[in-house]
Amino acid sequence: MPLRDDWLAVAELIRQIDKTTAEGDREIRLDVVLVDDCSLDMCNSTAFQFPFRAVQEIRVVRLRRNLGHQRAIAIGLAHVQQTAARDAVIVMDADGEDTAEGMLRLIDAYLEPGATQAVFAGRSRRAESRLFRLFYQLYKTLHRALTGLGVKVGNFSILPWAYLDTLVVLDETWNHYAAAVFRSKLPFTTTPIPRGHRIAGESRMNFVSLVAHGLSAISVFADVVGVRLLIASLTGFLLAGMGIALVTGIRLFTSLAIPGWATYAAGTLAIILIQCLTIAASFTFFMLSSRTNMGFIPLRDHALFIASVSEIYRHE
Repeated sequence: MPLRDDWLAVAELIRQIDKTTAEGDREIRLDVVLVDDCSLDMCNSTAFQFPFRAVQEIRVVRLRRNLGHQRAIAIGLAHVQQTAARDAVIVMDADGEDTAEGMLRLIDAYLEPGATQAVFAGRSRRAESRLFRLFYQLYKTLHRALTGLGVKVGNFSILPWAYLDTLVVLDETWNHYAAAVFRSKLPFTTTPIPRGHRIAGESRMNFVSLVAHGLSAISVFADVVGVRLLIASLTGFLLAGMGIALVTGIRLFTSLAIPGWATYAAGTLAIILIQCLTIAASFTFFMLSSRTNMGFIPLRDHALFIASVSEIYRHE
């Protein structure tokens, strides 16, 4: 769980998770890793001293600087891959919007086909305002147009432990966890789970943060986006060239053109043609250069951002 100053919410959420899990039909044991994204308030470990039954350990990984929840997830995945070995890993928010009941539904959906693939929570109900939902629909349309993929899931998911070996060496994981799973071609499925409500405090996500989050998801598919924009630019280049040829033909071989029309029309189309050619060349060089660059690899680089690791609860 990545978090920033949501200590009251996450303490209550862990209690709910423990209660719901312990009362379930399956015997499940959980270790909780809280990735503290450089909170202003330090963790009060006494809030986590509770007679847990399913929760065996709670560990806080504190980061040296605020990185945002996507990069906090990437560091958390690399940390647990290096320090533990379990059956599966669950990624969820710490504020209560990912619920304990939803977690059990994820586990059931994961175990039903034999625990062989990841399961993401597909949001069957959203609690946000109409304005947010409007912008979210616009973002989904843009995302599909640029990447060819729809947006149906968030971070809330369960992964087979073996998936970590792949995810921790993907530089895409540094930008957006869910998009990196999709890009990795690892098998996954979705199950409908409604979003809950924040337990305590207020969300720090504003419009700018949401836009940055959306762009991070699109950036994972930068090469796909580049190719699509390259094709669009070349299409514009060809259409502008055909337009110039058409204007020239009308001017030379018909009497339809009024004085000055052909000059202005051909000049405008020539400007569009040059711009499309410039954009196409830029995307071509960008894609060629990006294929030779090695980005942030969580497995190699995550330890640089970890300030401390502390155990705040262990089951006796």
